[in-house]
Amino acid sequence: MNSKTSPAQSPTAIDDVIIVGGGLAGLFCALKLAPRPVTVITAAPIGEGASSAWAQGGIAAAVGEGDTIESHVADTLAAGAGLVDENVARLMAGEAAARIADLLRYGVPFDRDLAGHYLLSREAAHSARRIVHVAGDRAGAAIMQALISAVHGTPSIRVLEGLKLDDLLTDGRRITGMRLRPLSGGVPLELPARAVVLATGGVGGLYAVTTNPREARGNGLAAAARAGALIADAEFVQFHPTALDVGRDPAPLATEALRGEGATLVNEKGERFMLALHPDAELAPRDVVARGVFAEIAAGRGAFLDGRGVGNFPGRFPTVFAACQAAGIDPSKQPIPIAPAAHYHMGGVLTDANGRASLDGLWAAGEVACTGAHGANRLASNSLLEAIVFAARIAADVKVLLPQPSTAPLPLSMPDLFDPAPGSAEGEVELRAVMQKNVGVIRSGAGLADALASFAVLETSAPNVEVRNMATAALLIAASAYARTESRGGHFRSDFPKADPGQAHRSFITLADARKIATRANAKAA
Repeated sequence: MNSKTSPAQSPTAIDDVIIVGGGLAGLFCALKLAPRPVTVITAAPIGEGASSAWAQGGIAAAVGEGDTIESHVADTLAAGAGLVDENVARLMAGEAAARIADLLRYGVPFDRDLAGHYLLSREAAHSARRIVHVAGDRAGAAIMQALISAVHGTPSIRVLEGLKLDDLLTDGRRITGMRLRPLSGGVPLELPARAVVLATGGVGGLYAVTTNPREARGNGLAAAARAGALIADAEFVQFHPTALDVGRDPAPLATEALRGEGATLVNEKGERFMLALHPDAELAPRDVVARGVFAEIAAGRGAFLDGRGVGNFPGRFPTVFAACQAAGIDPSKQPIPIAPAAHYHMGGVLTDANGRASLDGLWAAGEVACTGAHGANRLASNSLLEAIVFAARIAADVKVLLPQPSTAPLPLSMPDLFDPAPGSAEGEVELRAVMQKNVGVIRSGAGLADALASFAVLETSAPNVEVRNMATAALLIAASAYARTESRGGHFRSDFPKADPGQAHRSFITLADARKIATRANAKAA
């Protein structure tokens, strides 16, 4: 069995490869590194606090009869609104079948027919049924359960739980380790490392309405940026159009697959409003659907997902059905109230095709990374695929660059800037409200300038590390959104509602750049 250690039982030595994050990307990378010793750092128990476990749709892969890798790539390019790195997208789609086979070996029970063929579903903006799923809408949970079991059965993997990343340690342009904060308080740890793999997840928790777990608050993005890493495409945040509007935080998700199986979007009058907005109606790209839902709510007409025509709703979509029941809704008899919610960050730490960041010794995988595979708008169910493809490539790259594993003594320290006080609810609430209002589904220059002013203050004056990290991540996103004076994919500016062919390129930003943009925006607003 692998070692599982709490901060109170700190080890005396640390492996030279440390993975920060216990979601799909982190665990898959650790398994692919085996039998090399590796340490996985997580704030919550592995599998908890990871968006991967909440994924309902599944993994996109061209494994069905008549489907092709080229078709998958074409759909990815179309959804990405001109910013997808085509070479990366083709690499990702081309390695999908092999990574699905890996998951099968790790025990993931993908849905299959009696002949052993995958049962495939279709989701928005896909031209074919190519979503490999488990028990209808339980793909994420089932995949994570299998990987957690595999990790526990792998002696080379040690899991340290209850530790949250605050900062990466550097020597020039090289990452030399990390500073971690025990969630229980007490003495922080500084861990040395030859290789750090960030798999810390996304930024949804920066928003007041999100489908992401609380842990998805951009701390990995913030730590990498403070260390000097280049951040790419930070302005592109995907809002899932069909989160259940039932007053829960995080908001339960109604999977895209429901619309693929015939569920429609209606307002309180029962009108299908998406018919007038896009030829594909409910199966339009997510950003189009999210703005359509947002507009109906803003106009006072409400927005609802009508799944009454979906056969055997409880059996085919048990997760959604249970969430509806918990809110007193029977989706087989009445439409479900919905609202757009922050769901996925297309941007992140810039990496190459092997997951290497712009700093030596740093890799990133999963939602914290930006490979260029998603462009301005992620194609449904490409997120889990990207996580496993690039986690595997990172493992292979680390093995080549650092062929001989080693351990180092574990030093303890208490940096002067470390603040073990509990998080400020006031600071968090303020930041999340500003993100929701000014850096959400629809943005404007004035609103972004207000957001930048707020985040610039919080980044330097927030009462603790948690809120400072959130403010740093929020500043990067808002600054990138302010700089992109057009609308494209998941980024929509009401003052620049059209796409600008001159801005059909990816964006790159450092934390220093973001601070300069905030200063200029504040000066202009004044």
